[in-house]
Amino acid sequence: MATASPSPLPDAPHPAAARRGRPPANATAAGEDMAAARTRLIVDAAYELLEQGGLEGLTIRAVLTRTGLSRRAFYERFVGKDDLVLAVFEHTILLAAEQFEGQTTTIPDPLERLRVIVLSIALARGSLDSPDDRESNHPRGAALSREHLRLAESRPDELQAALSPLLTLLARLLADAMESGQVRRARPERLATLVYNLVATTVHAQLLAEEAATPDRASREELAADIWEFCRRAIAA
Repeated sequence: MATASPSPLPDAPHPAAARRGRPPANATAAGEDMAAARTRLIVDAAYELLEQGGLEGLTIRAVLTRTGLSRRAFYERFVGKDDLVLAVFEHTILLAAEQFEGQTTTIPDPLERLRVIVLSIALARGSLDSPDDRESNHPRGAALSREHLRLAESRPDELQAALSPLLTLLARLLADAMESGQVRRARPERLATLVYNLVATTVHAQLLAEEAATPDRASREELAADIWEFCRRAIAA
């Protein structure tokens, strides 16, 4: 099953990723604000369409209908549907990383912070990339899981760039835990990617298996605990 590349985190996003959702170089401040607002409008519409109808419901025509934007306005921001899905990942991963950091900032032990984050991801409802959605099994979850796995093969560099806020947070916690002697010495970025790949692959497989079934919260909690124990033993000093 495809996962993010285990290479170090990129110093800069892929050229196509850099274009996605960004204003042109000669844009004015007001123009940049308008472009950013349009990008967010499009991404929000895509997220809602995924939630309502899964990947089948996410089409460029549906996005334009929902936003009221012209086709030209869409293609000024995105090359095509894959770029739009990558932008959804970028947005949701950034929000997830910020949320996880905020939730754990008062925990002094970096390994405990890592444990809380891994469990939060593993217990996510709907999608790995939307950690707040834990009560129902929306079509968005399976759709994003399939797209995550597909893009890991077809556009790995751009997916890696989209994942970088979360991977950076994990790498920082691992580096801190190395300094405290809790985690074995290694490249923090590599360990962060290995931890992420394990959690992501397992959660995506679980979401796809649960797509046509009623989620079992107790089973998911047991799985989350097993994932963390596996990670803990793998990184232990």
